[in-house]
Amino acid sequence: MEKNVGSQDQTIRILAGVAITLLWYLNVISGLLGTLLLIVAAILILTSMINFCPLYRIIGFTSKK
Repeated sequence: MEKNVGSQDQTIRILAGVAITLLWYLNVISGLLGTLLLIVAAILILTSMINFCPLYRIIGFTSKK
């Protein structure tokens, strides 16, 4: 598995994931939308931790220098 997520991309993904999770926890977002966004947040955090994004692989993009 070739790493394709750079450090700036990784930081943005973590911040976005934490922000979405915080909004869900504070009940700013809820219901089906909240659940879907929480899943997106988990994916963002997971892909930042492993430095690999399957979608980037499919489209042939990398943010790693």
